[in-house]
Amino acid sequence: MQEMSPAREDVVKLIFALSAEGHAVTNKLLVEALRVSAPSVSVMVKRLGDEQLVTRSSERGIALTERGDTVALSVIRRHRLLETFLVQSLGLSWDEVHEEADLLEHAISDRLTERIDASLGHPRHDPHGDPIPSAERPHDERRGIALHDVPVGSRLRVDRVRDDDPQALRHLAAIGAVPGAVIDVDERGPYGEPLWVRVDGRAHVLGTILAGQVHGSVLPACAVTPAEDPR
Repeated sequence: MQEMSPAREDVVKLIFALSAEGHAVTNKLLVEALRVSAPSVSVMVKRLGDEQLVTRSSERGIALTERGDTVALSVIRRHRLLETFLVQSLGLSWDEVHEEADLLEHAISDRLTERIDASLGHPRHDPHGDPIPSAERPHDERRGIALHDVPVGSRLRVDRVRDDDPQALRHLAAIGAVPGAVIDVDERGPYGEPLWVRVDGRAHVLGTILAGQVHGSVLPACAVTPAEDPR
């Protein structure tokens, strides 16, 4: 396969992400997500089809081929390893690394990627809880239930937090809503918001958008504490 441009890698990664969240990917959806013109997306999708990276059908929309999945997972692996490296080795905070990794993911070689992975001790998750793809294990991109959908009276163990909103990440970090934390959902206001929650015994109020950034697993009544988080 010929070397791919950063723009084409971004589109493949986006198709993977949208598909993983259950969307039927269309040209219109890509136009909205990428904020580019419809003709530009049409040309890009056609080129990806010519390279056997995507297929198109009326039922599934635009879908990645096995080859396209391989490319997407490679880009995602580089991105998440870079985020982990920037936090653990360079001391950046988790709200600073997404944009940096977006730029660097297209520039580093496979050799450097593997050296970074080894230097970090082969991490399974990035700082936001996102799983790091590896040929050594199956990859599961599912996010789990969003905090704003958790029933009142339940507890959520945070597994993943979306990484594309720095302001949201700063606020969530300040209240302790990070991967491994356990959040108690106490009360929901009219029409689904705001949401009253407790993190480590402290009460907080979250709007629907902010609560939608946090994903995880609903725990039974005798759940593990944050210190006992199995990850």
